[in-house]
Amino acid sequence: MSFIKRSDKFRIEPTAAQRPGFVQAAGARRWVWNWALERRIRYYATHKTTLSVTALCKELTALKRQPETAWLNDVDSQALQQAIRDLAAAFDQFFARRARFPKFKTRKRDRLRFRIPQRVKVERNRVYVPKIGWVKLRQSRPLQGRLTSATFSRDATGCWDVSFATELEVPDAPLPPVNPARTVGLDDGLQDFVVLSTGQTIPAPRFFRKGEASLRRAHRHLSRCQRGSTRRVKARLRLARLHRKIANRRRDFVHQTTSALVRAHDGVCLQDLSVQGLARTKLAKSVTDAALGELHRQLRYKTAWHHRHHAVVDHWFPSSKRCSVCGALHDGLRLSDRVWTCVCGAVHDRDLNAARNILAEGLRLLTTSPRDTRETENARRGAVSPPTGRQAPMTRESPGR
Repeated sequence: MSFIKRSDKFRIEPTAAQRPGFVQAAGARRWVWNWALERRIRYYATHKTTLSVTALCKELTALKRQPETAWLNDVDSQALQQAIRDLAAAFDQFFARRARFPKFKTRKRDRLRFRIPQRVKVERNRVYVPKIGWVKLRQSRPLQGRLTSATFSRDATGCWDVSFATELEVPDAPLPPVNPARTVGLDDGLQDFVVLSTGQTIPAPRFFRKGEASLRRAHRHLSRCQRGSTRRVKARLRLARLHRKIANRRRDFVHQTTSALVRAHDGVCLQDLSVQGLARTKLAKSVTDAALGELHRQLRYKTAWHHRHHAVVDHWFPSSKRCSVCGALHDGLRLSDRVWTCVCGAVHDRDLNAARNILAEGLRLLTTSPRDTRETENARRGAVSPPTGRQAPMTRESPGR
């Protein structure tokens, strides 16, 4: 048996009497984060070692008995302890060189949120929050699996959401054999969101570009309002609602597209893409509006959920320059060339040809053993690691450094 982790996000509607409890819990979580971060920094400067999560939790319990910090008792204890565990995870990411040093959280920049790992119950469109009570829940679908944690957050418009993390147990079953007729290759881009190897094209909706005029007017109106005025608060909420509308439309489109692709095919092949690198170019606005990274992320976990094949072709694979008919490379192909003719006489659409090459390479990766999937040729069909001279065979005595 294996476990699949899921996350379901729903809107909650706390009453006017319950909203201060949510704000207080989020503020206490931010305060505990800053307190624990300062304690770890000072302790390391004095003792040259770090404080464990258990030691910080014991100090937090002692803080609740002091009159100055007795207000921490009004917040669920597990929500406060989870802030300490989140800080420890942030330090682990920093030491692994996957993130920067943890920073102190401010009231203006930090989004109101807190997480409770236990004692959260869901029943009849209601969710039970410790120290707050039952809150109305807009539950559009039932939860699957065992509930592991619940994260409550407030967006820029003032609406509260809850994200349930669940763990679903599924039997260990091998994937079915690869069926080339039911496998599809995908080429994603900015002009067309996805081009399938079958010839089908899904155009990019460009939700941000279409709503850019409304956003520009809302930004202009906000900049003209006096700071601290009621009109400025209303202008800020109007701008936040526009951003939320665009984000919801984009998210729904990507979910609908990926779910349809996974249900219609037994295997999905696509090429690795450096979205962070593209986001630092002059095409940054179009890249983020296309949500290419979200497309890859959703296809990755949805193929695992539906027991489908998923192949990722290497980033440097010449999918656009290689002819899908004869295999010849067209080195002079430029980005502006949307249609090109091969030496064999085949006329190719750039994106469709790339999708067919991605399909062929993905089928090769799916049908070969992991030992045989190492790249041995580059884009010019030369050796990846050409020999530089006579080398002695690697043995236990000569590790070949």
